[in-house]
Amino acid sequence: QVQLVQSGGGSVQTGGSLRLSCAASGYTYTSKCMGWFRQAPGKEREGVASIYTSGGSTNYVDSLKSRFTISQDNAKNTVNLQMNSLKPEETAMYYCAADLLNLGCVLRTGLSPGEYAYWGQGTQVTVSS
Repeated sequence: QVQLVQSGGGSVQTGGSLRLSCAASGYTYTSKCMGWFRQAPGKEREGVASIYTSGGSTNYVDSLKSRFTISQDNAKNTVNLQMNSLKPEETAMYYCAADLLNLGCVLRTGLSPGEYAYWGQGTQVTVSS
């Protein structure tokens, strides 16, 4: 079965960095879309970045492009999210997700949660001021 297992995250002070990882299994990793999303308390889940696992093309929310980097390790079927210069308002639960059917990251931006059927367990990121 499809599994997405997240690691990383935690607590940092304003301006700090964190790296999240998402290990995928149970399906053919290549030629799929993977995405990172976040959800703060009381807010809707929002897209952060996406990547096409064949070729590595990426999409970002414009406001995060300069500080966040999505990458992958094909040998380990893992997608990573490097987050730099973090801000307190970015405190949220972060989720990785896999889109096995829609290729939203190729046809569009892959930043819509509705295009993803499989989700990681989530990892808390807390940024203190």
